[in-house]
Amino acid sequence: TPLENVALIDCENMKPCERVAHKYYTVCYNENHEQAAWVSDRLTKQMSETISVKRKNIFYKDSSIATGSASSDDYKNSGYDRGHLCPAGDMNFSQDAMRESFYMSNVSPQVPAFNRGIWKSLEENVRRWAVADTELFIVTAGVLKDNLSTVGMKNRISVPEYYYKVVLDNYGAEKKAIGFIMPNKKIMGTVFSYAVAVDSVEKITGINFFAALDDSLESLLEKGVDTLEWKY
Repeated sequence: TPLENVALIDCENMKPCERVAHKYYTVCYNENHEQAAWVSDRLTKQMSETISVKRKNIFYKDSSIATGSASSDDYKNSGYDRGHLCPAGDMNFSQDAMRESFYMSNVSPQVPAFNRGIWKSLEENVRRWAVADTELFIVTAGVLKDNLSTVGMKNRISVPEYYYKVVLDNYGAEKKAIGFIMPNKKIMGTVFSYAVAVDSVEKITGINFFAALDDSLESLLEKGVDTLEWKY
């Protein structure tokens, strides 16, 4: 459930983020940047293997955000894609889930060649891992900081220079975690060229991931990364 997922993230220092739990993912919306500081979702083998709906590419303002989310119009003629944070491809197991993925609180400005290239490849890898590992917890967003360039006439939406994703396999006896930090531009190589320890993502974002885990396990999972554990 979203509550299980949120319990893994300590964002008390993430003011002025507004945390909203939707049914299939949770968002911490930063009004100053008009996008999420993080979006957290739980992805299972069953969800990944069930494809029952098609995407319609219709974006919606998120009425759950008290200050109001950005709108789809803010991206018109910007040159940037409306990039999903919780991927639509993770949510095609139900109509409700797919619609939720198109809330504008789940969107961030991505360079088209990035969004449709290596970022898409990373999302596809995560779905494969969910099938193999039964259940994953995932946190994704742009790296938000002061003085980023912006798009939008009504809402000034920051354009992240980097995006991150952290993935936790906490199912079964063998637990593992991996982080990714990718520049928001056309980049080459494999997703593993941008793999980092979760600690590195925490340093650049200021977010404490997996805070609900036992401290010794959290430390072990976050201090390093063995990409061989994920190459399958």
